[in-house]
Amino acid sequence: MKATLATIAVLVLALSWTSEAVRVEENGLSFSLEAVMRLQELTESSGAGQQSPRLRASTGSLCADPMLPQEFLPLCRLRGASASLSRLAMVPMDVCEICAFAACTGC
Repeated sequence: MKATLATIAVLVLALSWTSEAVRVEENGLSFSLEAVMRLQELTESSGAGQQSPRLRASTGSLCADPMLPQEFLPLCRLRGASASLSRLAMVPMDVCEICAFAACTGC
């Protein structure tokens, strides 16, 4: 019985590790792939296209957005946060999921 519980616990831990395995690095900070995807959804829903120069102007409102994942808050406090958020919003997710993009690690 104890061996079964231990096996289940190990499997649950392994699944949680693999779901958070891909990380995107920017400005010395590391973010989960899921958080970067959420950031991209927020930038798209705010009307600022990925190629739009308006994205830089809207990053202050992104940092104040309650829907922004909490792991971006340290980045929002840094100088140059708008440039970092702009770069993160342009990370190609299809390439990042296979770790062909230099900022993505953990595959």
